[in-house]
Amino acid sequence: MGEHFVLDWNEYVNTARKAVSEGCVLLENRNKALPLSRGERVSVFGRIQTHYYKSGTGSGGMVNVSKVVNILDGLRNSGSVILNEELVSIYEKWEEEHPFDEGEGWGNEPWCQEEMVLTDEAVTMAKAFSDTAIVIIGRTAGEDRDAGDEPGSYRLTQLEQDMLLKTRNNFKKLVVLLNVGTIIDMSFVDEYNPDAVMYIWQGGMVGGDGTADVLTGRVSPSGKLTDTIAFNISDYYSDRNFGDEVRNYYCEDIYVGYRYFETFAKDKVRYPFGYGLSYATFDVGADDFINHQDKLMLTGNVMVRNTSDVPAKEVVQVYIKAPQGELGKPFRVLVDFKKTGELKKNENEMLSFTIPYKNFASYDDSGMTGHRNAVVLEKGKYEIYVGCDVRSAKLAGEFELDEILVLEQLDEACAPVIEFERIKPVVVGDTAEITFEKVPMQTVSEAERRKRELPKELECENAKAGSLITIKDVIDGRSSVEDFVATLDEEDLSCIIRGEGMGSSLVTPGTASAFGGVTPKLRELGLPAVCCDDGPSGMRLDSGVRAFSLPNGTMLACMFNTDLVEELYSFTSMEMVANRVECLLGPGMNIHRHPLNGRNFEYFSEDPFVTGVTAGAMLKGLKKHHVTGTIKHFCGNNQEYKRRETDSVISQRALREVYLRGFEMVVRDKTADSVMTTYGSVNGLWTAGNYDLNTTILRNQWGFDGIVMTDWWASINERGSEPELNNFAGMVRAQNDLYMVCADSTRNTNDDNTLSSLADGSLLKAELQRCAVNICKFAMNTQAMARLLGINDTVEIINRPVDEAALNVNEEDYITLDGELTIRLDDRESVAGTDYIIPVDIQKLGTYDIILTGKSNLSELAQIPCTLFYTGVPFATFTFNGTGGKSVSVTRQLTCHNRFGLIRLNVAKNGVSLEKIEFKFFAPLEKLGDGALV
Repeated sequence: MGEHFVLDWNEYVNTARKAVSEGCVLLENRNKALPLSRGERVSVFGRIQTHYYKSGTGSGGMVNVSKVVNILDGLRNSGSVILNEELVSIYEKWEEEHPFDEGEGWGNEPWCQEEMVLTDEAVTMAKAFSDTAIVIIGRTAGEDRDAGDEPGSYRLTQLEQDMLLKTRNNFKKLVVLLNVGTIIDMSFVDEYNPDAVMYIWQGGMVGGDGTADVLTGRVSPSGKLTDTIAFNISDYYSDRNFGDEVRNYYCEDIYVGYRYFETFAKDKVRYPFGYGLSYATFDVGADDFINHQDKLMLTGNVMVRNTSDVPAKEVVQVYIKAPQGELGKPFRVLVDFKKTGELKKNENEMLSFTIPYKNFASYDDSGMTGHRNAVVLEKGKYEIYVGCDVRSAKLAGEFELDEILVLEQLDEACAPVIEFERIKPVVVGDTAEITFEKVPMQTVSEAERRKRELPKELECENAKAGSLITIKDVIDGRSSVEDFVATLDEEDLSCIIRGEGMGSSLVTPGTASAFGGVTPKLRELGLPAVCCDDGPSGMRLDSGVRAFSLPNGTMLACMFNTDLVEELYSFTSMEMVANRVECLLGPGMNIHRHPLNGRNFEYFSEDPFVTGVTAGAMLKGLKKHHVTGTIKHFCGNNQEYKRRETDSVISQRALREVYLRGFEMVVRDKTADSVMTTYGSVNGLWTAGNYDLNTTILRNQWGFDGIVMTDWWASINERGSEPELNNFAGMVRAQNDLYMVCADSTRNTNDDNTLSSLADGSLLKAELQRCAVNICKFAMNTQAMARLLGINDTVEIINRPVDEAALNVNEEDYITLDGELTIRLDDRESVAGTDYIIPVDIQKLGTYDIILTGKSNLSELAQIPCTLFYTGVPFATFTFNGTGGKSVSVTRQLTCHNRFGLIRLNVAKNGVSLEKIEFKFFAPLEKLGDGALV
């Protein structure tokens, strides 16, 4: 048997709560506005007070929870302040006529919610109750939908501005809380002069408690910005080349975020990278850092002393200013950080740093140093800065290199094929001016490189003799995984590269995919079906089963506390084991290139070092209990608008130093064993078919030996060809091992070209075998494999609150849907909160009429909504009025792309008696010009 673990839900909650409190970033705090004093009377404004955003939208946030602790809950639970309950009642009464708008369908959630008009009477009442006003501003964005530079998204609405104006004019203290996924326009600070402003991000299901801990002073804020906040969105250089539906040129090159602002535009910064206030004060003193050139590293110590009465933590950040040399460099690059423990008055902590040269090296893609395609340190003076944000960091040492150092000589890979210019600094004294240089272009052929590096076909003597080899034989050492794969025929190999989903019956219901043992034959040979599931903010179980919703990626990174990230995800790993999920689809590791990227909430920072160490901590936490994560999206997924079509045009240098750097960190330190490519293209090649990305860089240069999967229903192309959904041969040639996903992996439902390409010689069997080896090696080391062998780990969950509405569909049978289906719903009462779970095996894919029949004795003006969720997304709402007790049918349409689907019908309010739901085939899936089904 495997190990037995105990998941204490109370400890899970407390750890997440600590993460929220350490991730809140306090930007303003005047007039002793925070912390709130014990017994202080507080009036809370903003409709988001009762509808806290636990995460952004899409696959990274779709976690079913029993309850989300909002800000009011947190303040009440604290027992520290007195809330203006009359004001709360006003908002609750208003919301009865203005319900929360969840949107319908994928990516259609509104960025913000309608705000209540704040009357003079309400303000006067609140002013008489308290001197302190807390205004909460809420925003969301997410997968498939970027934020917008408009009111209600990046900017405030007029009603929000009116709310700030009235509270500012009537209260002695005004505190603004930003419940958002990423940074927003902060010009309201100048206009309304709030006493305190704090980013509380999206803290998952216990976000309100963690936020209240900071507001009431139970915890001193210690979060730091992982992005630069500029005065205007146009101040970000990337704004010039963001949002195009065809192509985005990364003309800012390596000068992303603070690398740009600290070099070229310091006067454009409102709040610098790494900035965040505390209730405490500290002395930070750095000893001289020492250069160890023989060991290619720096060492140094930093003493931190708490000079206040408030117990608190502080973050120390180390930056390097490298010589400009031939290549040009940013004025600051973060090379390390550490966070103290909680220090009491006059308590000290010494932080020790060991910083490898690699952390501040450059990539020469032009040959200007004499070493093209090499990782180098140019000769000259290097300055070391230490402090608590990029702007206030002080000089703490310097050293000279007398000659250029080549740390690693690499080969050209993923170079641009379209000419463009990038910025480069020309330094005059302490300032830099922007000049431009042409970006080095591609000089090698990916196709020719692939041909030179083709693998040899695997053969097995035992297989020729007719001996059967199983995965158990490989595990017991009687055979090799290569011998096992050599016994697979071409049909087996064409199936093993297909992930099956979403909601495959082979694995936990409602999860994203099954892969590995996806056919009866492969399972008979002992290969397990491995389960992977969204996402970085906790498990997305489309069955409706509850899971733990975690703080978003930005908040976790803003903690600057990798130990706490690792601890939090060790709890998640136990939860995964309990739900038979082997692979979490996260962490998301793309760079905050621009503030409007919808998925910034999933990602960590504008800085690649913060990205790499935070993701590494998450992966280490998951591996504590023998599960893992999938790092994504590899690479350049920095815009959601037209994400399947847009081409990111990026220099090799920017790729190596910024957009690939975090991925490289977790691959080289062996914490990553699963990678997901993107929907879009980088330099003209869709990443799922990019040999240089998936083989040359990832495997040959970084030493990766895990699996690579596509994003769900990704397109694939080869140089000069159009992207297609069924070009599996191009995917295999690139050594992207798995296509995610197919409706049925045993059949060629995607009309993929694997076998036809084998037949015409454009794909070698050896290339398919190479992918199969990668998949088998991964699957052999999973909990799924251990379950087949009877040695799997087990998890006992204790102290989890009983949830009467919780769903358990693990034992549900899939119902065949082949054109028509009727399911009775009147076997139980359809009260508010009721979920009907309908697992369907859809034999006939296409658009269906969904007819819901029910009756109500309420008035004709009553509105009782019932929402249909498909793959976890609300796709249709059936609204019943009073029917006088007569049966009424409401019809909606739903397009089903997957063979297996978990349909959930949720009843939002009391007053309707549901009788039945019918599915009637309406139309087949349409075809686009390239043959893709939609």
